[in-house]
Amino acid sequence: MKGLYWKQNSSGEETNFVFLEKENLPVVKDNSVKVQVKACALSPIDTKLLSEIKMEKEFLPVGREVAGVVLEIGNKVSSFQPHDEVVGILPLDSEESGLCEVIFVHEHYLAHKPEKISWIESAGTLRDGVRAYTALHYLSYVSTGKTVLVMNGASPFGTIAIQLAQHRGAKVISTVYSPEDKQYLERLTPSVGVKQPLVARIIDESNGKYDLTESCLEETGGLGVDIILDAGVRLHSKEDNATSQQLLPHKHDIITLLSVGGHWITTEENLQLDPPDSRCLFLKGATISFLNDEVWNLSNMHQGKYLCILEDIMEKLANGVFRPLLDEPIPLYEAKVSMEMVQKNQARKRQVVQL
Repeated sequence: MKGLYWKQNSSGEETNFVFLEKENLPVVKDNSVKVQVKACALSPIDTKLLSEIKMEKEFLPVGREVAGVVLEIGNKVSSFQPHDEVVGILPLDSEESGLCEVIFVHEHYLAHKPEKISWIESAGTLRDGVRAYTALHYLSYVSTGKTVLVMNGASPFGTIAIQLAQHRGAKVISTVYSPEDKQYLERLTPSVGVKQPLVARIIDESNGKYDLTESCLEETGGLGVDIILDAGVRLHSKEDNATSQQLLPHKHDIITLLSVGGHWITTEENLQLDPPDSRCLFLKGATISFLNDEVWNLSNMHQGKYLCILEDIMEKLANGVFRPLLDEPIPLYEAKVSMEMVQKNQARKRQVVQL
């Protein structure tokens, strides 16, 4: 049975993806579930993280966000029965590629999928849903009346974060980097209730006409933004940064935007703060949190919370609260090419393989 795997060359610089044939299928263990995969979403492989936690292998499985049907269950499985429709994110140490017809998963990594939503939508929403919940519910506290700034809101993650924040009653501001992205957010309205834009203000940074700091302070009456979700930041001046980072906000600009008691949720793992920046955060009583959605898989201490997140994501998807930004379904034979694009961060929409 074929599955897609990532192989690193001996030089350590180039990567390639190969289909490998699995000859011997494992036996269903006491707490494992045999699942027939119907759809699998593609996400970049964090090779640096895997190296740090000593999980480097010659062949790493590709595709972790899966949706499928239960075929068989172990003797001690209590949450599922054969023919149940399930979704889940495979653990970091999984030997299974999500791009296999049949996989074996521990029951604690799976949640029930509502019948009314498609396989493609359910698999394509999982990763971004977990990230949004982690950022807005566990690293910060989104609620009615708060203002949330979502950087690069027309991305798959930005789209889900905007919808979750607005659903909780927050006022959402978002940045975009192209006229096409701006048009997309302007058309983004709730599927139920009043058909008004989900984003209160869209800041187009592609033409250089709008200053992020001035626009956000104007929108909040000078009080600042309560929660900021970045999509990367510049740590130095524009002259010192690559072209790809020119549109990213400087770290000092983000700190300036924060309200008193505000939360900055960053995806920048190498963030460095200067003493004036720390002083500004101290005076505001503001906090910085690092968004790493893999913490749920790195520690099983909060497994119950994690499963509740998965269940709630599926519920909101079924109720129309979440509408993911998905590309057209990809056949399995094109998965290798699509994964290469995803790994190079060249895909604007979430890529989902249909099996």
